[in-house]
Amino acid sequence: MSPKKNKNQTSSQSNEATENKAVAETEKQEVEQVTNSDLDTKKGGGAEQDSQKEQDSKVEKDSAKSEESSKSPKEALAKSKEDKDSPVVADAEDTPINDDFSARIIVVTSGKGGVGKTTTAASISTGLASKGHKTVVVDFDVGLRNLDLIMGCERRVVYDFINVLNGEARLNQALIKDKHVDNLYILAASQTKDKDSLSYAGVGKVLKELSDMGFEYIICDSPAGIEAGALIALYYADAAIVTTNPEISSLRDSDRILGILYAKSRRAVNNKESVDCKLLLTRYDVDRVTKKDMISLEDINSLLRIPVLGVIPESKEVLKCSNDGIPVILNQKCDAGKAYQDAVERLLGKEMPLRFTTEKTFFQKIFG
Repeated sequence: MSPKKNKNQTSSQSNEATENKAVAETEKQEVEQVTNSDLDTKKGGGAEQDSQKEQDSKVEKDSAKSEESSKSPKEALAKSKEDKDSPVVADAEDTPINDDFSARIIVVTSGKGGVGKTTTAASISTGLASKGHKTVVVDFDVGLRNLDLIMGCERRVVYDFINVLNGEARLNQALIKDKHVDNLYILAASQTKDKDSLSYAGVGKVLKELSDMGFEYIICDSPAGIEAGALIALYYADAAIVTTNPEISSLRDSDRILGILYAKSRRAVNNKESVDCKLLLTRYDVDRVTKKDMISLEDINSLLRIPVLGVIPESKEVLKCSNDGIPVILNQKCDAGKAYQDAVERLLGKEMPLRFTTEKTFFQKIFG
């Protein structure tokens, strides 16, 4: 082969290699373009899906807001309470019940603690039941609960007032039949809840149900002062036994309670006849009054100006009976028990002279 021919052949091979390389580069670029195009398509589709999800989520939220806004304030408040795991008691707006009750609701109240309200509630309810009247006594002192101790039924409490309000028990299940007299039932308070557990609507429904069950008298043992439990009990009162000691602080607090009864009770709000308020004076000591160490009944009358239901003399038997779980009115021998019996007679409309308000004569001291 001639040198010229070899040179031409080499040149031809070189040109062919160059063309093959160019074709390969072109095919590579086409493959990369297709791949990038596919990736862009996939990304675009994912973005569209994400965008669609965001739109769907927004629509759901807007729908939920619209549904929530369409609810009435009452339903919204109830839903809010449910979300907080707090029981909705009776009515979310806590509207008091202003229906007429067939039972007479008597509230035993005072502005000051330790004056004998629970002792009085136990004795008055026991006295009414012993006279043949179907009576229930309700403990409003949520968180403390002493009425069941004085009534001697503390071991028989299974369900309490708050259980009934929260729908955890029926009223019949919570009522405890008294073991001392017939026609008497006790509704105990809760020791594990606070007084905010009570509501005007819930309490009103329970009182209405008790009235519909045929009870003639509902005695409410109110806590001292003007906290929630006391104000709710005072609101539903038809009559009030204002219990006080012959002390100036107790008398001033009692005067404040009278103002609430006359202005904020159910009867006052609905322009009905005023609450029938009566004074029960406890721990009265005639000897100390004579020595001017204690405020006299006359001075107390001039301060409060309400009829006197009874004067309960100072007696050691009151404490003894309370510790024994027996209402002192059942003690026929002590003066305090006799004074409570007189108070019940006056409450039922019978005229009774006031005893234990004057110093005993020599023969009374000897022969009792």
